[in-house]
Amino acid sequence: MKKLLATLFAAAALFAAAGCSGQPATMADVLQDSAEPDTPPAYEGTGSIRTGLYAVGSLSSSASAGEEDGLIQTDVTIVAVTVDEADVITDCVIDSVQAKANFDGQGQILTDLSAPVPSKNELGADYGMGAISGIGKEWNEQAQALADYVVGKTADEVLGIAVDEATKPAEADLASSVTISIGGFQSAIAEAVDRAQPLGAQAGDELRLVTSNSMGPGNAPEGAAGMVETNVNIAAVTMNGDIITSCVIDAVQAQVSFDGQGQILTDLSAPVLSKNDRGADYGMGAISSIGREWNEQAAAFAAYVTGKTLDQVAGIAVDEATKPAEADLASSVTISIGGFQALLEKLR
Repeated sequence: MKKLLATLFAAAALFAAAGCSGQPATMADVLQDSAEPDTPPAYEGTGSIRTGLYAVGSLSSSASAGEEDGLIQTDVTIVAVTVDEADVITDCVIDSVQAKANFDGQGQILTDLSAPVPSKNELGADYGMGAISGIGKEWNEQAQALADYVVGKTADEVLGIAVDEATKPAEADLASSVTISIGGFQSAIAEAVDRAQPLGAQAGDELRLVTSNSMGPGNAPEGAAGMVETNVNIAAVTMNGDIITSCVIDAVQAQVSFDGQGQILTDLSAPVLSKNDRGADYGMGAISSIGREWNEQAAAFAAYVTGKTLDQVAGIAVDEATKPAEADLASSVTISIGGFQALLEKLR
């Protein structure tokens, strides 16, 4: 399904406006391989429900400076699902991040990059769609309505939802609560289902999706006057009470550079793949002291926190750089985990 949907996603992200082996390690692999014989596994049992996460970014709404200031806009579409043994969606959460920064014709950044970057679900009514919506519903309400609508459906059934030329719902029961374009979400939901793995979730567990987002100045490449980097960190988590029963962590990192005349130098046409999808292409494995890529380390951390409470996750010992100080975790994770801990803290 990934190959079939790859072409769709160059357009899909527009509608949101978000190891060493060369293949992303699955958390199922980590759960099987990382536990030491004398250490109890973090969570016993494979669970009856599979957990899936998909995220992809787009820079296509960005523009060089001209009569108006230049714009760097990163749109990230995010979908989390749980899927049963019959490949039917049992729960779904949809969110999106839209991060914007302006710069002038001299390549000077005009936006306060230290300002918070909430997701559209976090913005709620502040996103401002409700006031102009034909049905009076805000973006987060429409995203929730679509998420509810796909529960009980397979990926193929989601892809088969009828839409018009603008990929807005053409089925009356859905169009009554969703008027935004859904083509990108259909593709993302199908991708999330395709990636779902048995990580410990059981029927009845609550599916949660949290993000932590930021913009900041990056190291501009040679010939560029400046760069803006957007980081979107994501966790899809199932919970039984206060206990994490499955966890998938991913991130999208988008970089846009521009010259001293306000012209963007970055190719804006390609989708911005998440770090899990980039796998070995992210380039951490070659410089890691344990030879592990970012996606492998994120998977190892996610496996480690499965079966723990939020208090236990917050209490994981770290050093001054927030890198793991517990030997069993440090053997598979050497990146800073303070951001992961803060991300999961948002589940409270």
